[in-house]
Amino acid sequence: MSKSKSISQIQNNEAGLPGQYRTWFLDYASYVILERAVPAIEDGLKPVQRRILHAMKEMDDGRFNKVANVIGQTMQYHPHGDASIGDALVNIGQKDLLIETQGNWGDVRTGDDAAAPRYIEGRLSKFALEVAFNAKTTEWQLSYDGRKNEPVTLPMKFPLLLAQGADGIAVGLATKILPHNFCELIDASIKYLRGKRFELYPDFQTGGQIDVDEYNQGKRGGRVKVRAHIEELDKKTVAIKSVPYGVTTTQIMDSIVKANDQGKIKIKKVTDNTAADVEIQVDLAPGVSSDITIDALYKFTDCEISISPNACVIVDQKPQFLAVNDLLRLSTDKTKDLLEQELKIRLAELLEKWHYTSLEKIFFEEKIYKELEKKHATWDKVLEAIDDAFKPFKKQLKRAITREDIIKLTEKPVRRIYKLDIDELNDQIKGLEGDIKQVKHDLANLVDYAVAYFENLLKKYGKGRERKTEIKTIEVIEAKNVAIANAKLYMNYRFYKTWYYESG
Repeated sequence: MSKSKSISQIQNNEAGLPGQYRTWFLDYASYVILERAVPAIEDGLKPVQRRILHAMKEMDDGRFNKVANVIGQTMQYHPHGDASIGDALVNIGQKDLLIETQGNWGDVRTGDDAAAPRYIEGRLSKFALEVAFNAKTTEWQLSYDGRKNEPVTLPMKFPLLLAQGADGIAVGLATKILPHNFCELIDASIKYLRGKRFELYPDFQTGGQIDVDEYNQGKRGGRVKVRAHIEELDKKTVAIKSVPYGVTTTQIMDSIVKANDQGKIKIKKVTDNTAADVEIQVDLAPGVSSDITIDALYKFTDCEISISPNACVIVDQKPQFLAVNDLLRLSTDKTKDLLEQELKIRLAELLEKWHYTSLEKIFFEEKIYKELEKKHATWDKVLEAIDDAFKPFKKQLKRAITREDIIKLTEKPVRRIYKLDIDELNDQIKGLEGDIKQVKHDLANLVDYAVAYFENLLKKYGKGRERKTEIKTIEVIEAKNVAIANAKLYMNYRFYKTWYYESG
């Protein structure tokens, strides 16, 4: 190989490297962002979560299903293995909103893992069935192998993303959306629809205390302080009654032991008594103040942590950084649009039913069915005769009579028609007209309809979902005020004695 040829190859390779980054690496980064790590604004779900819920809807018969079976069903749509599906499924179940669980699903407070998928069961909650599914308003796409259809996004009629929160690390960006209170989200949606101001602050299943002074609506650069709730049982004992969001009882105990070993606090013993409620008992060393120890626990252990939110979501196939207030507005607008779509679909169905019921009434009341008894040359002639017989009554209808309408009428069993049959058809038409009027009214007053929808959600599912995390201003604790005085001072007595006599 000549020297000039080898140099040319090197130059070509160097020229190709930027191109490879622009194509292969950016393709990979885009895939991770859009398909793995960041939730979509439309339904607040990552693809694996959406596929799990879709698979569970397909399996839904009102009974619990083994999680192992749910994982298997989801693998028809999610090409990344059973482990990722199982972890995501347990995460959804632990949030106690979309999935009703049965068995040991782990504990976010202690960090205990869920039992194996073959031992635990789950099914969609009534709430999930009401807000997350409607095949008529769902946009569909082919699954990864082209064998089945899956939703592009679920028609979510609730700000799920803010209720559940989200964490994800992609290539070059990350998202961290803190969970918010169920009831407060609905109240905020109603206020937004009414044109009123609203505020949203995080709320955690684990309870505790939160300082939201620097929350900054969940945008980048904001932060919140989160504290466990600590009580003084007596002068020698304190009890930790909750854990901060994202921290387990094991982590808190480890941090307490570490702080004790470093001489920052003095304790005799720490015991985890957590059962139905969190309780970590801390026995103090002799002569140590419980008040100072509580402050030291906040300062030097995981009893107090700082969380930096970073609300990143997929909007129009691109990641965007938004405030939680913007997320709620977008979600509420999406809910209103979905409700409008459902009303329009319902109106079209009612009008179609009214049309056919009216046709049926005329068909029998005016004895048009007798055309079936006449001898016509062909079946097409029969249909033409029936169509001609309807002509005097077409002005009573809201649309034209089609060939399919007439064929459907002829498929009904023809028998002697009594007045009671006509009265029943009249009652059906009257009921349909009342329903049509109501749907048209709802469409004309869509904001009121959406407000009523949210109020109904709050009434049906809000009980037991009150705020668990206390909002308060958390004071800054100075380390020098709570650190145990454990430094030893030494004096050179000979030097002091010499200096004393020499200085006279």
